[in-house]
Amino acid sequence: MHKQEIADLLEDKYHNLLCWLENHDDGNWTHGPENEWTTGQQALYLLKSIIPLNDALSMPRFLLKYVYGTANRPVRDDESIINQLQDLLQSKEYQPTIKRQKLNRPKFKDKTYLMTRLQVESKKLQYKTRRISDKNLDTLLLPHPELGKIPIREILICNAIKVEHHTKLLQEKY
Repeated sequence: MHKQEIADLLEDKYHNLLCWLENHDDGNWTHGPENEWTTGQQALYLLKSIIPLNDALSMPRFLLKYVYGTANRPVRDDESIINQLQDLLQSKEYQPTIKRQKLNRPKFKDKTYLMTRLQVESKKLQYKTRRISDKNLDTLLLPHPELGKIPIREILICNAIKVEHHTKLLQEKY
């Protein structure tokens, strides 16, 4: 997948999420199904996962190379990335790293702020995706909490899949 396609995919997935959050019943922002995150916690989780990615992509490339290294394999095709991540998301023992920690329940008054921040951070990610070179997308590594160090191109695709996964969860359960 080319970087323009990845940026468009990210834009589409975040747009779908934000539209759903905006048009959804406000009562579920602070209350959700038993033993499940509320809508607000889902939004907060996605915000907490995109901010470190944007921060890493803002770092100088030589520093990323020094800290995380470079890829010793070619980038996997989109289909295998998607299959591996979906297998991980559907496995019974999988729990997101942030879910293992206590995730605060955002108040309803924070909804506008969180949605605005999520939109801003997603636009930043799209911009950075379009600006980074193809060589850096394929060779520089970033750590993924479940998959280990993977090339930036793969981590961006994983981010889009994660947003789609959480949007589907919200649509099904709320």
